[in-house]
Amino acid sequence: MDKQNNTKKQQPNNPLHGVKLAHIVETLFNHYGWEGLAAKVNINCFKIDPSIKSSLKFLRKTQWARDKVEQLYLELDKKK
Repeated sequence: MDKQNNTKKQQPNNPLHGVKLAHIVETLFNHYGWEGLAAKVNINCFKIDPSIKSSLKFLRKTQWARDKVEQLYLELDKKK
């Protein structure tokens, strides 16, 4: 527990610190589904034969797409 509190102190302005990309994609998929994700973020890995694995591979290589997905996750997180 001390480690978690220390981490939050180190990066208090980074709401995604410690959140894995896999968790972000899984959470968004569970909420929106692939069609909903494709409508929100227009990238082929959500439209053509989508999977968690292929999405993670693409998002790790493509920063602009990852930024959009992370922003969508933050917006969803605020609604909860």
